[in-house]
Order: sequence, then C-alpha cells, then structure tokens
Amino acid sequence: MLNRVRSAVAHLVSSGGAPPSRPKSPDLPNATSAPPAAPPQAPRSPPARAGSGGAAPARTVEARASFSRPTFLQLSPGGLRRADDHAGRAVQSPPDTGRRLPWSTGYAEVINAGKSRHNEDQACCEVVYVEGRRSVSGAPREPSRGQKEVTHESLVVGAIENAFQLMDGQMARERRGQQVEGGCCALVVVYLLGKVYVANAGDSRAIIVRNGEVIPMSREFTPETERQRLQLLGFLKPELLGGEFTHLEFPRRVQPKELGQRMLYRDQNMTGWAYKKIELEDLRFPLVCGEGKKARVMATIGVTRGLGDHNLRVCSSTLPIKPFLSCFPEVRVYDLTQYEHCPDDVLVLGTDGLWDVTSDCEVAATVDRVLSAYEPNDPSRYTALAQALVLGARGTPRDRGWRLPNNKLGSGDDISVFVIPLGGPGSYS
Repeated sequence: MLNRVRSAVAHLVSSGGAPPSRPKSPDLPNATSAPPAAPPQAPRSPPARAGSGGAAPARTVEARASFSRPTFLQLSPGGLRRADDHAGRAVQSPPDTGRRLPWSTGYAEVINAGKSRHNEDQACCEVVYVEGRRSVSGAPREPSRGQKEVTHESLVVGAIENAFQLMDGQMARERRGQQVEGGCCALVVVYLLGKVYVANAGDSRAIIVRNGEVIPMSREFTPETERQRLQLLGFLKPELLGGEFTHLEFPRRVQPKELGQRMLYRDQNMTGWAYKKIELEDLRFPLVCGEGKKARVMATIGVTRGLGDHNLRVCSSTLPIKPFLSCFPEVRVYDLTQYEHCPDDVLVLGTDGLWDVTSDCEVAATVDRVLSAYEPNDPSRYTALAQALVLGARGTPRDRGWRLPNNKLGSGDDISVFVIPLGGPGSYS
C-alpha cells in the first residue's frame, strides 16, 4: 500500500506546486515522508459460526506463509520464536541500537493469547521522498475559468483513498489467481508538507495527546457506527439481502407470535425509534445485529471497512457480504504548523487490542506518567511509552488468564502501538 500512496502522491505533487527540500538524513523531522503505516489485524476469513466473536484463520490452497514480524524489529531466529509464543506473549520493540525509526518513533507489540494461530497484526514504517516540479513560470498554476479549485490537501486525501481502493483491487486479483482468502483492517499515517494525514478503515484508532488534551484522529467503523449506511444499501438493493435479512433494526429479534403487534424499529433514515406493525418480512434476521464488540453484519463480521474479504459469505449461505464492506478510509488531517508542540505531545496509533480495554483518557494518563520519567531529549522515551501501553492492555498472567490491575480481563487480541512524537528537537515548517 505504501508504494500506492507514494506513486499517487508523487503524481499529484508533480502536477503542481513546489517540490519540498530533501533533508540530508531520513531521520530528520522535516522530511517529506510517509512515517508509520500500521495495517492492523491479520487476515480474516469467515468465522466458524454465525455471530462468533474474533477472527478465524485465513485459509489458502497453498501452504501458509511462515510466521513473520515487522522487519524494523530486527528479530533474531530466537526472537522470532519468542514473538510466536502465544503463551508467553513477550512484548517486542525495535532494538535500541541507535538505528531508530523516523522521528524517534516508539513501537511495541504483542501477539494474541491463542485466539487464532494465524491472527497477527503487521506494521511497517518508512521514509519516502516525493519530488515535484514547478510550472514553467515558477508560479503556481491558476485554475481556468469555470474550473473548480482543488487544494493540495484534498489531492493528498484523494491519493490515500485511491491507494486503499487499488490495494483492495489487488487483493481481489490475488484471490482469483492464488486462491488467497481473508481480509484486513488498515490504519495509515502519512506526513507531507507540514500536515499529518490519518487514514482508517476498520476498528483500529489513533489519537493525539497534546498538552494533556485528547484529540481523536480516527473512529472505529463497526456495524453500529455505520448502521445507517448499511441499512440504506439494503433498502436500495434488497437483492443483496437474499430474502434472508431485513434492513430494519428492532430492539430485539422479532418472534412469529408478534405478527400484527406494534414494536419499536428504526430504518436507514432514523437516529431515533418509532413504532410499526410487525409484518411477515420483519421476521427475517436483521442486517445489523448485536451491540458493542458483538455487533455483526449479516451475523458474520464485526467491521464494516477494510481491505479484502472478497470471498466472504454468510455462514451456511451463498450470500456475499463484500457489497456491504467499504474499502475507503476516513482521512483526518492535522496541521503541525498551526501549533507549538512540546516533546510530550504525541500521536498514538493502536490496534483494537489496545482500545478494547484502554480508554483515551487512560492512554493520556500513561503518556503523562511515562514521559515525565524521562528527559525530554531522550529518544528512548517513546519506545518506553509504547511498551507501557502494550503491557497495560495485555495485563499479567494469573490463574484465570491475563488480568489488568483491576482484575478485569486484559486484551486477548494482538496489540500493536506506534507512538509518534510531534514536538521536541527540530521543527515541522
């Protein structure tokens, strides 16, 4: 996906606007770069039964690729074996060898507690350079009369959206050619020309912690958050429901004995509830069912945006679910040049394994607690923060599984965390 973003952004920059200055070192914070891109969640395939929680292993005709972790972790064979130990759940971070991630970015991860042998987050982090050219006159091109003006920001957003769509198409071709099944969520951060672009498709999230304040930079895309979009599609294209599902939502499953009675409902146009008379088609299974982490589309999948899943079918049915799943991300933009940032201001990216058990406020409190224990110019402070967030979500092993300090269950999912500093030495001009 990173190559898709790079080529798309290179095209838009070369078509107008001045090229950014190229820094001498790829680790300088004013690099025109694409730092941490974290595609969370491993390949998904249809769950073993309708409504089951969690992901099932991806199935392939050929032998599955060997277990792997992000290259920047520089794991030895022994370290790779420890990373694959679902019982030990060791926290992994890049080695402190002076060869750090861009901007001294911190990273930590831990795999799940055996939910699936094949369920593994993956992450990447690269610095790339985009070279452009000025117009012949050396001045920005003026839009022609009657032509809508398009900003650089909207071009970058479009390039990222296009990259997600191209990747989804590539996964469709791989499914046909190599019989590779499954899908994934994706959370990507791109820094370009003084702005941070956060693109999310799935249930991972990103927040900025600035001066102790939490600024959401993404939101989860679940059957609950996208209920109206899903219902609208089911209403406009009832053939996608196959006569098995209804696009309407009810507070609970409608029973045959309730035919002719009045019950609360809501459709694709409603945020509130109203009453309707129950008819025969209302007995069908709801398109969106359950709530919270148990919410599912067509009783099968718990996320509504992501890549792949072209072969996903309703359990014990031939109905495809892909038409209801969008590959397009929501892209939010943060202008770094509009604020004065201190070394304790950070962008935190986390997979759902973090956010399932950790609130935004708890993350902000951990940011303050950990970073205050380090000197502001100590680059290892951000890795220490990433490790603390992962450990806090994982918990410690006890008699009844992994537990948090309050004795609640820790996250049994994969947990991957990036911590990107927004201030400190250097500037983002």
